[in-house]
Amino acid sequence: MDFQTAVKTCFSKYADFNGRASRSEYWWFVLAEVIVLIVASLIHQFVYVIAALGFLLPALAVGARRLHDIGKSGWLQLLMLIPIVNLVLIYFYVQPSQPEANPHGAPASA
Repeated sequence: MDFQTAVKTCFSKYADFNGRASRSEYWWFVLAEVIVLIVASLIHQFVYVIAALGFLLPALAVGARRLHDIGKSGWLQLLMLIPIVNLVLIYFYVQPSQPEANPHGAPASA
């Protein structure tokens, strides 16, 4: 999945916590989020807050779908609240997709 398709997909499924998201979809979206937030922070703090709030729900949704892709629960995103343990999430996000279907659906296409 390329950059533009990943961002479009994540925003079109902005509140869809069901299904699966491939590694490329997740990481391209994270890159887009980081770029937008850096540019927004250079403009003004208010613009940054608006951009961060705009990315909040889509980021949570794609994170849950990414965890579903490796056979984990989307609720594991709550680990973000624990300072050092949140590194476990990065480990989960970089894992390869399960090639077979799991309870969350068929494998992501890209």
